[in-house]
Amino acid sequence: MNIVFKLLLNALAVFALANILAGVSVSSYVSAIVVALVLSILNLLIKPILVLLTLPVTVFTLGLFLLVVNGFIILLADAFINGFSVLNIWWAILFSILLSLLQSLLQSFLKSGK
Repeated sequence: MNIVFKLLLNALAVFALANILAGVSVSSYVSAIVVALVLSILNLLIKPILVLLTLPVTVFTLGLFLLVVNGFIILLADAFINGFSVLNIWWAILFSILLSLLQSLLQSFLKSGK
């Protein structure tokens, strides 16, 4: 049940950011749930491989290249989902940064509410 609740919170964060950012759009809340699910799966399966493959560049840039990896994951989700679109890599990087901040904020509210 906790996983479903976190997924719904992530979908809420995706939907809110898509309404705030001009370069990101989500057609409906159901699409936001699908985006949250696909991003979770991509972060679980694809991101570790990308991080390992780009490790030299990540070390050279002192970890900043991970922002590009996160943006690529967002663009990959854009390619898989019809109701979700991101204009370019810069919007994807901004979306991933804000999504991470909003997710951590929402989860901290949940932990403080218990």
